[in-house]
Amino acid sequence: MKKFMLFVFNGDPMCFIHVLLNVLDMKERGHDAGVVIEGSAVRLIPDMVQEKHPLHLLWEKTKAAGLVAGVCKACSNKLGTLDSATAQGLALLEDIGGHPSIARYRDAGYEVITF
Repeated sequence: MKKFMLFVFNGDPMCFIHVLLNVLDMKERGHDAGVVIEGSAVRLIPDMVQEKHPLHLLWEKTKAAGLVAGVCKACSNKLGTLDSATAQGLALLEDIGGHPSIARYRDAGYEVITF
């Protein structure tokens, strides 16, 4: 089993769909995998819970599988999505100045992939 943490900074839904598809595929293949949502990607958090959003089903499947490691607290606060992240029960990550630490996941043996 390998360990992967996908850090998604890009808020483009066409990028984010690949993050969701890959983390689900990694899980299905028996790997320890997760997603950290950072930067402009946090803007998608309130939109993806809407049933008509194109990423809704994949987002719900990813959350239900426990694959969302967390959300950048500083970015979600700055971009106005902190309340939605909290309402969805997503962990707020703030290791380094309000942002998630990539080094923490590297130290824990994860291969970090950024989008």
